[in-house]
Amino acid sequence: MEEKNHSSVTSFILLGLTTHPKLQLLWFKVFTFAYITTLISNITLIVVICCSSRLHTPMYFFIGNLSFLDFLYSSIYTPKTLLNCISEDKSISFAGCAAQFLVSGGLAYTKCYLLEVMAYDRYVAISNPLLHAAAMSKRLYIGLVATSYLSGFDNSSLITSYTLTLSFCDNIIDDFFCNLLPLVKLSWDVTDSYQSLLYFILTFNIILPSALILMSYISILVVILKMHSTEGQCKASHLTIITLYYGSILFIYTRPSSSYVLERDKVVSVLYTVLTPMLNPFIYSLRNQEVKEPLKTLLKTQTAS
Repeated sequence: MEEKNHSSVTSFILLGLTTHPKLQLLWFKVFTFAYITTLISNITLIVVICCSSRLHTPMYFFIGNLSFLDFLYSSIYTPKTLLNCISEDKSISFAGCAAQFLVSGGLAYTKCYLLEVMAYDRYVAISNPLLHAAAMSKRLYIGLVATSYLSGFDNSSLITSYTLTLSFCDNIIDDFFCNLLPLVKLSWDVTDSYQSLLYFILTFNIILPSALILMSYISILVVILKMHSTEGQCKASHLTIITLYYGSILFIYTRPSSSYVLERDKVVSVLYTVLTPMLNPFIYSLRNQEVKEPLKTLLKTQTAS
């Protein structure tokens, strides 16, 4: 095959999850349902949090930002994925791929940091409820969220600049979006320094946050069990969705490159790109009475007007 460097690749071809026409139609329906559900649930939650003064707390500030991230993350790749399912043209420009890679990475890394902050906030609130208000001041929780965004996009800019200056021997991406591993598979000049950068990004954006979150939630569950509180079931569901999100990412990115199977890995990636953004609003808030009451009030107001 004739070698091409990154400057000669002007576009990529996204193969998607499958090339079978009937399965493409099935995935189109799945992604459409998931995207509509994700948009409605996350936007609804953001509006409710903004409109209800009772929800202007650190916890719901974090949850509102989580919904904002999920809403944006789904919107980065889902419209293109839907178009590719029903279109003959499955190409994406080099600039479009770069933008998708940069923004989706920034949002994903930001979400990792934000989930870590949320776990710490819940730990402080449950283990030391009297000190929570003083420990989590407005200036602090806004600063933590801002730092999450800055750190996430800083790391994404770093990995994007290195990845998209690799030399590619082909332009066919075996995935439904511009993902890291399929792009690396296309490159023939991955250096040791690039591998070291990948390990750095993986450690500080995924492995370390997931370990700290796990420790926080285990501590929370221990405190709740000692209190004999029914809140343990809710926190267990939080831990389940976090495990699903981080577990799928760790499964894909922490194995040796020799064990990568793109057909399997791109289906696993649906868990953190499609399933968790859709489930997060229901797991974290929409089942809570604190959110249900303001939501009912908002709906009544809109119906009356």
